[in-house]
Amino acid sequence: MSRETLITALEHYRNIAITECETIDNIIQFVRNHNDCFARENIVGHITGSAWLLNQTEDKVLLTHHKKLGKWLQLGGHADGCGDILTVAQTEAREESGIDAIVPLQNTIFSVDIHLIPEYRRQNLLEPQHYHYDITYLFKVADNSAYCVSDESHALAWFTIPELMQKPLDDNVLRMAKKWQQRLPLVNQH
Repeated sequence: MSRETLITALEHYRNIAITECETIDNIIQFVRNHNDCFARENIVGHITGSAWLLNQTEDKVLLTHHKKLGKWLQLGGHADGCGDILTVAQTEAREESGIDAIVPLQNTIFSVDIHLIPEYRRQNLLEPQHYHYDITYLFKVADNSAYCVSDESHALAWFTIPELMQKPLDDNVLRMAKKWQQRLPLVNQH
């Protein structure tokens, strides 16, 4: 996927995600203005890929309690130069969960977000604060839901919608939970 392919996917997503238009437009502007938008070395920010990962029966989502940020979040991470963000999201979900059998439920964008990452030290280097321009896709596990907690997490857990609503979550995660809840009757019919 190239920058133009990502812009096309974001423009398509804008047609169905009316409430996220400002965020979508800001991501498009970032991609247009930065040839290195997929590279972690871009200190302004970079595109990241995330997975809203459902269990086999599609009634629970797997979240990580992120070590560095101290929050419950969807699985995901850096593109590291790769422009195929769907593949990035799938790879990150596998690496962060230890689950190999993860398949996309759709090839279109599920959600977007821009969030500020605070300054932090990584391998003796001080990384300045920067933005993650996050593209999230919808996935499910294909065979089982057994997971392994990676070094990037304090914990992983499967949550139902009612369980999610009892957690202190970022607005982005709550928005995805509401999207998933609205979609549940349609998803469970197939």
